[in-house]
Amino acid sequence: MTASNPIIHVVDDDDAIRDSIVFLLESAGYAAKTYASAESFLEGAPEAAMGVLITDVRMPGLTGLEMVQRLNEAKFHLPIIMITGHGDIPLAVEAMKAGVVDFIEKPFDDELLLKSIESALSRAKPGSEAEDEETRALRLRFEALSPREHDVLLGVVAGKANKVIAFDLGISPRTVEVYRAGLMSKTGASSVSELVRMALTIGIGA
Repeated sequence: MTASNPIIHVVDDDDAIRDSIVFLLESAGYAAKTYASAESFLEGAPEAAMGVLITDVRMPGLTGLEMVQRLNEAKFHLPIIMITGHGDIPLAVEAMKAGVVDFIEKPFDDELLLKSIESALSRAKPGSEAEDEETRALRLRFEALSPREHDVLLGVVAGKANKVIAFDLGISPRTVEVYRAGLMSKTGASSVSELVRMALTIGIGA
């Protein structure tokens, strides 16, 4: 492992989750460093090697979102992937608006996390067109949405429950469910968190 190889920095207060992620990363050939809190990462942030930062949203002390905000203030530009729990979508949306490149909902699939890391590293490469290509491909998918599907999408991105979206649009919660299913099908999203990430990537709801 040379100095030019990326290091994946893992910030999570759960020992078992940190160990699990590190095992996955090392099995995939990545070097990894772990931190039990946001504070411990921030202490070493100026010396952090090139790579990717993976952080949980909810942690004792500084949260993952608060850490992202502090890193932004310090103009620290390591690509960040955020791990969220069920119900953390509004927080994840806020984090992505703050510059997080991706967020993954627990329990996450190993391949999904590795793919996210690969994408983050590609975006970080000077002169890379990976992000532009992804954005163009996503725009084509979202252009296929009907006006009503787009309205429902905005509610989902805002983290609203189906019944709230239904009330706002004057339709039934069941109809919202039908539109959400259509959104997932047309965009190819495998989860609500992925759907939201896709939408934010092309500026919908940002």
